[in-house]
Amino acid sequence: MESFSSTSITDFFNALSCPDEKIENWPMFYNHVLRSLMSVSPIFPPVSQLQLLPINAIKNNQYNPNKMATPESKLLYISIEKDGMTMPIVVTHGERKDEFILIDGFHRYELVKNNQELQQIKGYIPAVIIEKSTLEDRMASSVRHNVARGAHQVELSSSLVMQMKAWSKRRICTELGMDKDELLRLKQVSGQAEYFKNEDFSSAWE
Repeated sequence: MESFSSTSITDFFNALSCPDEKIENWPMFYNHVLRSLMSVSPIFPPVSQLQLLPINAIKNNQYNPNKMATPESKLLYISIEKDGMTMPIVVTHGERKDEFILIDGFHRYELVKNNQELQQIKGYIPAVIIEKSTLEDRMASSVRHNVARGAHQVELSSSLVMQMKAWSKRRICTELGMDKDELLRLKQVSGQAEYFKNEDFSSAWE
């Protein structure tokens, strides 16, 4: 197998560019190259499959479970301003091929969308695409991403879980990494313990 040095790869890409080439064409080129690489060797984790997506093609979800106070929002702005976008947002495909639904990174998305000075490539934002076809799958993924960062509010978690009506209690616990007592406490804290009326939480629960 032929080996490639970093210099030869750089020379290859330099040969493809023209001095008057519009920068808008580079996100498309970048995405195409990366997708081609992933199709040949699809063993890399999702974060390795970073895409540059048009900001206007991304829709916010209707269940955002995380809030950010003003000081933290200002700090996030400064972080992106000084360090650039170091953490991509997470999206899934929408109903149309060119449409995406936000799963994680609401505050980064809103800041970059509303402040063009934070857009290193105007009109685009770095994103990782994962496949979550159902509403319940998308909500569960949003919860997991937020909980992993310790940023998920109890009240909003409960509200979100209540919307997962298509899932059994057992599946909710499995998908969100909770045990049955944690799920019960989540409902009790929010005053939604009635949801568990006649619910069997024995070891044989379905």
